[in-house]
Amino acid sequence: MFPGNIAGRVGSVQAREPEGRCRRRSAAAGRARRGAASASACPCRSGLARSGLAAPGEAAMEAAAGGGAAGGIALHDFSGQLGEQRVHFHAMRLRDSLFLWVGAAPALASLAVAMCSPRDSIPVAASLLGDPSDTASSCLAQRLASKTKKQIFVSYNLQNTDSNFTLLIENRIKEEMTAFPDKF
Repeated sequence: MFPGNIAGRVGSVQAREPEGRCRRRSAAAGRARRGAASASACPCRSGLARSGLAAPGEAAMEAAAGGGAAGGIALHDFSGQLGEQRVHFHAMRLRDSLFLWVGAAPALASLAVAMCSPRDSIPVAASLLGDPSDTASSCLAQRLASKTKKQIFVSYNLQNTDSNFTLLIENRIKEEMTAFPDKF
């Protein structure tokens, strides 16, 4: 926090409350409850709204909520019982790429990326995070990149890296891609 009471305004930029709401909008909402003004329009956003620009983060939040254009962000969560283990999947389709998280518990232990190359029929893959000798993320990313022709980020967070088990995981992902192509 700033010392004194200068946190409210720095130049023409409005300070934001922790939950992301504008202080002016909160004040406008208070006046609206008293009948003085409408709470539907934020005074500091009115200029942005007239110019066609969104407030910072607003477009990303709309896209994540499904209100974005066809090229925006799409989120898709699904799970499956593979063998004796319950596996959760989180897919985030970006403009020209896909982020896929696979795991049983919330963790980000590994991350790999793969993309198709015009010089080679096999997608190029690299490990970005985690143990480079653990190839489960990069192998899965390569196989999905060759299927989708997109840049694929994969975070594989399961102890079981057996090839038969990863094939079950890949098949479950492909089932979901077939059922919900707009999410991938």
